[in-house]
Amino acid sequence: MRSRLAVFAAAAAVLAACGSASPKLVSIGAGLSGPEGLHATVYADGPAKVAAFAFDAQGRLWLATADDTDTGKDGVYLVAERGARPVEVVANLHTPLGLVWYRNTLYVASRDRVDAFSDLRGRTFATRRKILTLPAKVGESNNLVLAPDGRMLLGISAPCDHCTPTSKLSAAIVSFRPDGTDLRVYAGGIRAPVGLEYYPGTSDLLVTMNQRDDLGSRTPGDWLALVDAGQNWKSPNCYGQGGPSCVGVPQPIAVLDKHGAVAGIAIVTGQLGSAVGTSALVAEWAKNTVMRVSLDRHGTRYRGHVSTLVTGIQNPVAVTLTGTGDLLIGDWADGTIYEITGPTSSP
Repeated sequence: MRSRLAVFAAAAAVLAACGSASPKLVSIGAGLSGPEGLHATVYADGPAKVAAFAFDAQGRLWLATADDTDTGKDGVYLVAERGARPVEVVANLHTPLGLVWYRNTLYVASRDRVDAFSDLRGRTFATRRKILTLPAKVGESNNLVLAPDGRMLLGISAPCDHCTPTSKLSAAIVSFRPDGTDLRVYAGGIRAPVGLEYYPGTSDLLVTMNQRDDLGSRTPGDWLALVDAGQNWKSPNCYGQGGPSCVGVPQPIAVLDKHGAVAGIAIVTGQLGSAVGTSALVAEWAKNTVMRVSLDRHGTRYRGHVSTLVTGIQNPVAVTLTGTGDLLIGDWADGTIYEITGPTSSP
């Protein structure tokens, strides 16, 4: 999401479509529309402002809420099984947008920090450790992901729409060891790296990026991109317009909607059937859709074709796959968690 979740409301007023025409969408259940062959049900009724998902080793769903105004009252909840009532386990957090489990420890990225929670006893973690402290006003801490080499990566937005940040940690993806040591910049110059996900079985990091909102008719669509270590995407000067400001900047895999407020990403490689195929599934908060970017790999690069996967969700943010390959989508507006299954799956 952008430097603050609050700007979503402004972005929604200036939506502009971008991308390829979508295949015909039909009713797939639970009030949603999508390609024929998919089936939607309600996995659980979660708390409003749901913004991040993670599954633990027991296959239980954990979620975090992140309000648009940081009052320090966000939380982390456990959904023990499909249909279960979410139970708050961690309270009084500041906009947690990143969750990941590693060795029976839950890592939570929130404002200016990453914490590790372990030794779960009933509905309480006995141990809480501050893993990482970031500079004040560095920017919004977004998604958190475990890298194939055992390190953790965190996306951090710029602290404003089109400024040049003073901290090298702003507008960047940072990397650190699970104990919080050896903090370094993985890639920089990315205005708002929000969703982070590795293509299965590879070290290819796919990232959703929010673009500038101040450019009027020149506003670019948000991006899905492959990000390599050491890259500089040269925000705010480069936003895909080409020319001297963009020399050396990689091309995105796909351009999504303008002011779409792209958020979470999940990657499927056939789990949802041939209608979805191998694709990155990207939540667009302000567009009220989950988009499908078909992924065609050419050597070390990807090409993407954009279409609409699911409509009918007010403000999708968190997306993830279950252990059986079904898609979960969280509606930030009311907390409903939808489950999307393929033609041969059943909820």
